[in-house]
Amino acid sequence: MACARVPLDEQQVTESGSSGKERTLPALHPDRKEERCFVPYKPPPEDGSPAEVEEFLEHARFIAEDLEWLLALPHDKFWCQVVFDESLLRCLDSYLQLAPRGLDLGTLPLSPAVADVQRTIHKAVFLTFLRMATHKESKEHFITPAVFGEIIYNNFVFDIPKILDLCVLFGKGNSQLLHKMIENIFTQQPAYYSDLEETVPTVLQVFDTILKKCGLQCEGATAMEPMKLNEQKQPTAMSMKLEELADLVLYLCDSTSTIHAFLDIFPAACSSFHSHGFLSRLPSFYEAAVPDLEKAIRKRSFDDKSLQEDLWKRMSHSCRKMVETTHLLLHHTCLQPILEGRENMQTFAEELLQYFTSFLPEKRFLVDYDDEFPISDDISLLQQALPVIDETRTLYLLQGVESAWDATGRRRPQTEGASSSPANQGAAAAACSDGFGSPEVKESRGERLEGAEAAPQKGDNGAVCPVSGPELESLLSCIRDLLPDLGEGFLLACLQEYGYNSELVINNILEDRLAPSLEKLDRTMPRPVKEDLPDVLNTRSNVFDDDEFDVFRKNQVDMSRVWKGRRKGESAREMLDDKQHIAEQRARYLMYETVVDEVAVEPGASGGAGMNQVGANDLDGDSLLSRRPFTVPQVLRKGTKAEEEEQEDDEDEDVSQNPVNRDQFVQDPALLRERAEAKRAAMQQKKGFRPERSSNVVGRPKGQGQTTETLLDRRKKETNKSRVSNHNRRSMADRKRNKGMIPS
Repeated sequence: MACARVPLDEQQVTESGSSGKERTLPALHPDRKEERCFVPYKPPPEDGSPAEVEEFLEHARFIAEDLEWLLALPHDKFWCQVVFDESLLRCLDSYLQLAPRGLDLGTLPLSPAVADVQRTIHKAVFLTFLRMATHKESKEHFITPAVFGEIIYNNFVFDIPKILDLCVLFGKGNSQLLHKMIENIFTQQPAYYSDLEETVPTVLQVFDTILKKCGLQCEGATAMEPMKLNEQKQPTAMSMKLEELADLVLYLCDSTSTIHAFLDIFPAACSSFHSHGFLSRLPSFYEAAVPDLEKAIRKRSFDDKSLQEDLWKRMSHSCRKMVETTHLLLHHTCLQPILEGRENMQTFAEELLQYFTSFLPEKRFLVDYDDEFPISDDISLLQQALPVIDETRTLYLLQGVESAWDATGRRRPQTEGASSSPANQGAAAAACSDGFGSPEVKESRGERLEGAEAAPQKGDNGAVCPVSGPELESLLSCIRDLLPDLGEGFLLACLQEYGYNSELVINNILEDRLAPSLEKLDRTMPRPVKEDLPDVLNTRSNVFDDDEFDVFRKNQVDMSRVWKGRRKGESAREMLDDKQHIAEQRARYLMYETVVDEVAVEPGASGGAGMNQVGANDLDGDSLLSRRPFTVPQVLRKGTKAEEEEQEDDEDEDVSQNPVNRDQFVQDPALLRERAEAKRAAMQQKKGFRPERSSNVVGRPKGQGQTTETLLDRRKKETNKSRVSNHNRRSMADRKRNKGMIPS
């Protein structure tokens, strides 16, 4: 056996040969490989016939048993099998190439037995690659790192395509393990970085191939080379065969999902994609190819509607992954260095703003990107990290984003409060329903928001409808393009049930998750015929429109509240004798029943005889009366002079005993200000208000550097100079300079 504490590549083992003699061999030697044939992987059958299912189950059990046997081998035997058994690598490669991806599993009719054996193989393959990516299993079982890098590189145990497939197949739920695996592979063998640099142009070639297949290769900036004069024009997405269109969408979906999974799990690769101009090519490809492919999926006639629905989901999934890939590249190459406070932060900020500026002509891509990752948030983050950033440039970018939303006919969804869009709330299972639909679907969504903000419209049954007539027709047209077999009456009921959200309606119909009330309806139900109102009724407008008795706009009226002539069982005398309304008002007037006009004052009281203090003690909110009882003026008093002098003496004694409570005609203003300030401070503290920080524009002496607070205060002072006596001279001068009126 191998010696302890010695790397596997240096170990020697003694074994008996075929002739019975013992011989010494290296631990990694072809003769130590076990003779075992690993069969290649085959995907589950699509039609699900019993014979094919049985064949797949038997074939899959062989693979599962072989991989379990491999994982149970000791360290030296495992690596002998990995390095010298070509059938093992072919088996693993076949699984990476043919294993169903996430969207594929939803279209396969997997039985419980097929699903179980598929999960078993999936787990065994992942554990095998995990062990092959580990050069040190324990203190006794390990390989020298440099030798490990040479083994996996020279024997093609790992390469860039395999790593990409590993990310897309096993990334969900195993991202941390995969990150450690790939990081260890690239660390022990740096040659993989150069392989990655050579792979990125091949990835970019994927986009050129798709554009060429769609007949868009020679249009715009996406053309890599001029079109030859004798070259035949390529068919477009609308004219190519349905099989070719399906293959093209599947190719795009698989490529975008793989790239995003790899960059998400191994962010260190973002620099390689960034250096090859991936951020410049991806938006232009999105703008050129996505509208044509979506239009072809919607407008072309499919014999199999399930194929059309599957292509629509994959196309929407591809759009989302392209947007998320762009955000990943921007975050790890531009935003992350700024957040970490690296050197040359201004350079990274300038690069980020330059990319955002390059997105402005690609309006479709820009709107979809801003819908998922608002550009205003990134700009706000830049302004916080770098206060000296050019405000004119950032304002130009934000205005460009707004104009892109307007150009596409869409409105930005509200993100405050319940910010999740209907797609984010209920379309987790459908990858196509969260904002990457066709332009018509998005236009209808934007128009619906405009209509809802403008004024509610009335439906056929008198109910308030949040969309106008043209907007409702647009929503119906979008749904009927995808689901032409459904009747307009049924679609109208679905739209009303789901708040006129066409994407949510499509999602629930495709996944068969409609509300119980809609399940009972006939799906081919036609649209109810609406009778046109006379011209006089159309122009009529008064306070009785749309009330409970408006028979011109409502089909149902509560007839129990309508009668002709006198109601039965009712007479005029009974109606006049009915005094119920008086009893109902009696309680209200009882509150005003007790009224005291005069108050008897005993002799010797301070109020004087015969004088009533009307309203003297009412709580009318007067601060003086609440602090001091009412006193009758001397001119109105009727007491004797002796009584008045005695009363004055009593008052003088009270004042001398309690000098603090003596009456003051005007209180001390400083005291009043102090009380008001204390009350204001208590109220602000209760509401969590923080006092404004005092500005400091002086700062430190020259040559010692200034703090961020000082720079912000100086900038604020410079901006707000127009509030004083220079009459907006600086802002007007900047405006003239920007318009070219003053030579700079």
